[in-house]
Amino acid sequence: MTEPHPFHVMAKPIGPRCNIDCAYCYYLEKEKLYPDEKRFRMSDAVLERYVRDLIAAGLRVGQREIAFAWQGGEPTMLGLDFFERAVALQKTHCPEGVRISNTLQTNGILLDDDWGDFLARENFLIGISIDGPRRIHDRYRRDRAGRGTFDRVMAGLEVLQRHGVNYNILATVHRENAIKGKEVYKFLKTLGTPHIQFIPIVERNSPAGGLAAAPQVDDDPSNAISPWSVTPRAYGKFLCDVFDVWHRKDIGKIFVQFFENQVALWMGHPALLCVFAETCGNALAMEYNGDLYACDHFVYPEFKLGNIREAPIGDMAWSDKTETFGTTKRDTLTAQCGACDFRFACNGGCPKHRILTSRDGEPGHNYFCQSYMMFFRHAGDRLREMATALGRFPHRSSGNSPRG
Repeated sequence: MTEPHPFHVMAKPIGPRCNIDCAYCYYLEKEKLYPDEKRFRMSDAVLERYVRDLIAAGLRVGQREIAFAWQGGEPTMLGLDFFERAVALQKTHCPEGVRISNTLQTNGILLDDDWGDFLARENFLIGISIDGPRRIHDRYRRDRAGRGTFDRVMAGLEVLQRHGVNYNILATVHRENAIKGKEVYKFLKTLGTPHIQFIPIVERNSPAGGLAAAPQVDDDPSNAISPWSVTPRAYGKFLCDVFDVWHRKDIGKIFVQFFENQVALWMGHPALLCVFAETCGNALAMEYNGDLYACDHFVYPEFKLGNIREAPIGDMAWSDKTETFGTTKRDTLTAQCGACDFRFACNGGCPKHRILTSRDGEPGHNYFCQSYMMFFRHAGDRLREMATALGRFPHRSSGNSPRG
């Protein structure tokens, strides 16, 4: 077992169940992991064990704030009473002087005034998924009858606003909206929060009736990538286009997660996002039944760490298996990545996306390498200027044409 250290868990109390059917959702297929399950609902026993264990693990490493993150599927399908029980359990098991925080990711469709009152009262931070204006949002975010969801999501957003609930916007970048970066960004700025996250979509096609394989190199990735996945070049252009608007008008007013993280990296700080960290393994995922996995994007049998009904969550988080999963990210960089002047800002990206071969034919190169290189070359001077202005010594590349 490794030395105890802080970690994060993305809890899925309703598993992959959702009330809409987004074409690009990577998680709906996880139903196939549990073919005999009908309800996909976290039991009270698992909920209490999870709350108690996570608080205990946080206290062991000296945390004064214990963060709970709830996702799905669509977690609001569990009903308000589930989260009222969760909060009551948190208050029961949390000692004085320690703060509890809760985040919840939702499509917003089921939110009403009862939800709004509860979320505001208990200080939940909500991540609400909106991909852009109606025609862009509704391209892939449709319900099971094929109807667009934009108007219902906006009604849910209005609930959050009316009750003063803190929220962020989560926007995926896919094949359709990647070419409309400025339009998407300008729309999202109007939605009443200064915090925006962009999440690029690249998904492999699942075999008929089966579960998609864990990320791996394919001889011809173009055959395996879904038609809604963003291309590397398009995502790179999206980042550059949005950055230009943000840098010109919105620094200090709008906080785009990708850009804020890059500024920190160029200042020499550790990565705030696991995607750009040198190692990973501290962002775990827990299914409805207590099964714990090494990562939200690696919910596959070979990456299962155990179940919280059988072992404390801290023991699994600090296990040798988890450490090996995390250090593999660093230890399997391609030579192309290792020689890159911008490694400090990327570290080979998320292992989920390492499905290409490098220019030297080495497997395990990141799908978004071209995207990141486009962005670093386009925005690097301005990132360096911001880092310098903030009073730190920024990273510097070795020339005007860095290796990628």
